[in-house]
Amino acid sequence: MFNKLLTHLKKIDWIIFGCIILLIGFGLAVIYSVALSGGEAGFINFKKQCVFAVVGIALLFIFSFFDFHALYGFNKWIYAGGIGSLILVLLFGETVRGTRAWFEFGGFSLQPSELVKIVVVLALAKYFSAASYKINQLKHIILTGLIVFLPIILILWQPDFGSATIIFIFWLAILAIFGLNRKQIIIITFISLMLFATSFFFLLKDYQKERILTFLNPNISSLEQGYNVAQAIIAIGSGGLFGKGLGFGSQSQLKFLPESQTDFIFAVIGEELGLLGVIFLTTFFAVLFFRMLYWVRHLNNNFGLYIILGAIILFFVQMFINIGMNIGILPVVGIPLPFVSYGGSSLIASLVLVGIAESVIIHTRHN
Repeated sequence: MFNKLLTHLKKIDWIIFGCIILLIGFGLAVIYSVALSGGEAGFINFKKQCVFAVVGIALLFIFSFFDFHALYGFNKWIYAGGIGSLILVLLFGETVRGTRAWFEFGGFSLQPSELVKIVVVLALAKYFSAASYKINQLKHIILTGLIVFLPIILILWQPDFGSATIIFIFWLAILAIFGLNRKQIIIITFISLMLFATSFFFLLKDYQKERILTFLNPNISSLEQGYNVAQAIIAIGSGGLFGKGLGFGSQSQLKFLPESQTDFIFAVIGEELGLLGVIFLTTFFAVLFFRMLYWVRHLNNNFGLYIILGAIILFFVQMFINIGMNIGILPVVGIPLPFVSYGGSSLIASLVLVGIAESVIIHTRHN
């Protein structure tokens, strides 16, 4: 038993695992820093995030042990379970700021939309692995569109515009890899605009609409709807090269910067750890992505290949949007920074996906 465990551990890609641990450590340090001036609630969040990290890392190792091929056969049931969870949260979930997106369990919450991101990755990986050579045909675009639009519609119903956006962009990015022609781009753009317009006028809450309008009208007063982004930009700009030090950021510690443990944690990093902190953070992400790309190029199993490719795209899109929100080049849509921002559902779901990717690597090496 011990020898089997040791053999398994030797096959894990420790470069990927090391990058994940460094990113989680980065996040915990900043969450603790923000908690120093946040009272008891801030420290409770820090303690919860530590628990989430331990649980997530344990699940990473557990999923790495399982042969990922089993996910191929159970794909339909996994997808059905994901859709079912989105329906149940609409019926029985807790409502926070007008969004019904969480199940509450004794002080902890679960956000199904974070887990559904994994479900979508697996569903598309199975589909693409069977039809990758002709995926840019209109028929396959429509069929994959149906796979992603059902969860997107249910998520928009909550409404959670951020998670819906991530899933949609993830789908577009996968299709773009296969090369869409002009006609296909026009059709997808038209459908996207129709869906966005419907969501904007009939599903999104007022504060979500204001975030988008603020982005479209950047001249709006920083004391009105553009306050969050203005404070984030001030925080990042004031950090300089070396930052003000953990616990010494004026914007984050004096509470000028809202959502500093979640949406705007990147701004806290920029203020308290400076440009060097930002460089270290983005370097960890870059090494993670390039290492996963290495395996994409060396795998001969299409299903496993698309799982890892999907993980790369999903993490990159979330990272890009979160940083874009913080520096004012993208609208604020409530996207966490992967492995770094506070949030149990996001962290655990991300670590489970890494565990599945490790399973692909381990069993591909084995074969």
